[in-house]
Amino acid sequence: MVLPCHIGDYTDFYSSIWHATNVGRLFRSEEEALKPNWLHLPVGYHGRASSVVVSGTDVHRPMGQKMPRGATSPVWGECGLLDFEVEVGAFFGGKPNEMGERITIDQAPNHIFGIVILNDWSARDIQKWEYVPLGPFNGKNFASTISPWIITMDALDNFKTDIIPQNQKGKVPLPYLRSDDLTSYDINLSVSLTTDKGTTAVLGETNTSNLYWTFTQQLTHHSSGGCPMKPGDLLGSGTISGQTTKSFGSMLELCSYSQDYKEKKAWAFPYTLEDGSTRKCIQDGDTITMQGYCKKGDLYLGFGGCTGLVLPPKPVAKI
Repeated sequence: MVLPCHIGDYTDFYSSIWHATNVGRLFRSEEEALKPNWLHLPVGYHGRASSVVVSGTDVHRPMGQKMPRGATSPVWGECGLLDFEVEVGAFFGGKPNEMGERITIDQAPNHIFGIVILNDWSARDIQKWEYVPLGPFNGKNFASTISPWIITMDALDNFKTDIIPQNQKGKVPLPYLRSDDLTSYDINLSVSLTTDKGTTAVLGETNTSNLYWTFTQQLTHHSSGGCPMKPGDLLGSGTISGQTTKSFGSMLELCSYSQDYKEKKAWAFPYTLEDGSTRKCIQDGDTITMQGYCKKGDLYLGFGGCTGLVLPPKPVAKI
């Protein structure tokens, strides 16, 4: 299998309200879990298209700069908190907009060609130290894995579903992000971990209906400043999580909340596998597999798999 198209640019959003809330609760108060802008616009960052790889490609643990707990100066070393993120990615299609032109919310559906499963690998300890004040950088740019099949939006028409109400918590988006035709999709997603000993555990099951911001709103906001979009550009949804521990889309959430969801502390609750081993992050030799499907009556639509085996860091490049 190969990449389904040439990816010119890659942007990753942060569009699941439950994931954003879960992470916000860990590092801020309950009242400040969501940043003030979150309910007004689809938050995102520009990723690295050169490290988007197809399912089945091995992922080498990244090296980076970290600030150990209690230390007064950073250290250099391999990532110690490697994580996955369950996402979907939308591919831009159709006629590109010129620089300075905007794509409206009504035009956006004609420019979303199809969807893939996306694993936005994350080096949490590297990310934590570097992301202030400009956001993710080396903690995110080392690898992003996508499934090899682009499922077209035409194929997904039968699986449309209602979106989370846009007036949730009393916030209504600005007019350029409003439309009477906003829709979500009933895509079931799962993530599993397989150890080098062959033990497999399903870590979480979620659904794209947990996205607060739609694909069309993400694209509309992306182009709202006049950013030119081109066929093959990839827009990641951001981690998709539900409201329970069984529907989390990242190890950060899975290992930071107790099973009854009453206690929370970052990385304080390691996940126990059937063989008795535990994980609070992904280890070398672990394989992460994501799968997706839609089902409605006799209709069934599969997305294929999105897998990656984690290996130790590579040596310094010989250039």
